[in-house]
Amino acid sequence: MLEPGSAVSATSMALAPWESPEPGAPATSLATVAVLGGTEIGVWEHSPGRSEDLEEDEVFVVLSGAATLEFVEPRRPALSIGPGDLVRLAAGERTIWNVTATLRKVYLCSAEDDMIGAATARQDTSGSSR
Repeated sequence: MLEPGSAVSATSMALAPWESPEPGAPATSLATVAVLGGTEIGVWEHSPGRSEDLEEDEVFVVLSGAATLEFVEPRRPALSIGPGDLVRLAAGERTIWNVTATLRKVYLCSAEDDMIGAATARQDTSGSSR
């Protein structure tokens, strides 16, 4: 966690593996930076490749990389995202991430989100600092 009165480079900070990818699947990693008023703030990264996700309520800004985010359900136009883009996702959306250059983002979501909480628990057991 980022302590009050401190700073870290979100573009280069170390992240902990989030999920163990199957051989050939893209890797994801993250670090929780802070929890403020029930909102979790963190940094997440996805290596090149394709993955499917069931989204939670989230807002994020892309720091680096490139991807196309397809909305499977509900059906919406795909988004091409890259550095500087601010994106809003809603709980229950089914998406496909087609990452063409390693994507790193700063995210904000509910600290009660089971998915992020599980990832934080994995970080805590990995010995990596957040």
